[in-house]
Amino acid sequence: MSKKSRTIFHLDMDHFYTAVEEREHPEYTGKPVIVGADPKMGKGRGVVSTSNYEARRAGIRSGMPISHAWRLCPEAVYLPPDFPLYVRVSNEIMTLVRRHTDKFEQWGIDEAFLDVTKLAEGYFEAKNLATQIKSEIKQKQGLTCSIGVGPNKLVAKIASDFQKPDGLTVVKPEQVEGFLAPLPVRRLLWVGRKTEAKLKPLGIVTIGDLANYDPNVLTEMFGVMGAQIYLMARGIDNSEVEQRTEVKSMSHETTFEEDEGDAQTVLEALDKLSEAVIEEVVDRRLFFKAVAIKVRYENFETHTHRKTLPFMTNRLKDLEKTARELLQSYLKPKRKVRLIGVRVSSLVSGEKQKTLV
Repeated sequence: MSKKSRTIFHLDMDHFYTAVEEREHPEYTGKPVIVGADPKMGKGRGVVSTSNYEARRAGIRSGMPISHAWRLCPEAVYLPPDFPLYVRVSNEIMTLVRRHTDKFEQWGIDEAFLDVTKLAEGYFEAKNLATQIKSEIKQKQGLTCSIGVGPNKLVAKIASDFQKPDGLTVVKPEQVEGFLAPLPVRRLLWVGRKTEAKLKPLGIVTIGDLANYDPNVLTEMFGVMGAQIYLMARGIDNSEVEQRTEVKSMSHETTFEEDEGDAQTVLEALDKLSEAVIEEVVDRRLFFKAVAIKVRYENFETHTHRKTLPFMTNRLKDLEKTARELLQSYLKPKRKVRLIGVRVSSLVSGEKQKTLV
């Protein structure tokens, strides 16, 4: 007997930070709004956290240097992140959404997966349920979201981005191949700019091209990742919706534009990530006791290393010192780094001294 097809939702709030800011400040509506660092008349450091659609039409993108954003759109409203506000609104939304499923997995502050297989009999009922969730969020929070519906997490996530903003895209199991095939191969997880550039000479431009390519050649070229992206291109994803009810850590990571072999450059990037984490920790009035780093080499080999401190802290110098110590042993000659990340955990509220995890 074949396994029953699942019905998975991926919910993604539309330009969440800026949407919340527009809700709180109606005078911003219709204007380009950018949440991130202070542009300082085009000389600021830091990056864009998110932008609304008016700003995106001017070419603004998340992760863009704030100085570049200023040159493209100096007339925009530039705002510092208000993490306590965003977290409060996120918690309210996720509490609302969680009521509609018994299997819920939150991804970050503005995304979630729902397994509604037991609650929706077929995709007609699933579409009605997704419409209901969207309506409740709009009515109670004044915000829009996009929902993708599919037989697994992979398809649902790609579908949620298909008709943004305020979209609802349903992909039935028999429609998966036709839905994925014409999309750019970059839509797949793990296919970044460099992988895309390596696939292009093979004639692989779309997901359909990748699905029809020889998987043995892909495995020879990319190792385990080659086999994984081949399966993904065919819409195969057996990962479960994992129930998570609390944020257990706070982290930031970055992927270098080009694989980086200079240790000092990697350490400087790590310091910037530590600054971003501390900013969020302090804004939310938290303290941490555990620090972890993540490093991924150019061949996608990935390592994590964790250390528990003998004290609670929210000081930048404590995080920078510990993160640098953890990373040092992974900075090896002739080994280029593709990605680094830093995470803090064992969080405690500074206001109530309540252990969160």
